[in-house]
Amino acid sequence: MFQTLLIKLAKAFDSQQIPYIVIGGQAVLLYGEPRLTRDIDITLGIDNSTAAQIVDLAKTIQLYPAVDDVDRFVKKSNVLPLYDHVTKIRVDLIFSFLDYEQQAMGRANPVLIEDYPVKYASLEDVIIHKVFAGRPRDVEDVKSILQRNPSFDRSFIELWLHELSKSVDKNLVKDFHSILPSGK
Repeated sequence: MFQTLLIKLAKAFDSQQIPYIVIGGQAVLLYGEPRLTRDIDITLGIDNSTAAQIVDLAKTIQLYPAVDDVDRFVKKSNVLPLYDHVTKIRVDLIFSFLDYEQQAMGRANPVLIEDYPVKYASLEDVIIHKVFAGRPRDVEDVKSILQRNPSFDRSFIELWLHELSKSVDKNLVKDFHSILPSGK
């Protein structure tokens, strides 16, 4: 179910030349330990002023808004929550506005799913997203990704976490260091 929906989304975005990357639990499945995930999270390389066009595009693949007041919700959160009534899968589309997110699109990792390239966030970008979110589930995801991928680019992650720390009241590099396995 998830793979079919990921392909539909990828084809829809590609047809409109909308940059995107798969993040969240679906990306963790690619880089970390298998775990239960009930949704798909995708960052779009466009800002929220295009929400109405994205809703129309989503409807072409039978995805419908999961909120009543789409405009207000998107303006407040930069997220467009969609729902597939057949599979019951939720899809959260995150509109990007940070330079970091725009650059992450260029580092996308195309993964073939049934012979179609679906663009996933790079390993390092998934770690950055997860450290930034900082919830307990995200910390566990980072631990599993690091365990399975010991040759990650630590300096790249630290560079971007340092930059992102300037926009929040947290030391994201310190948070990352607290997650690292002993001896790293």
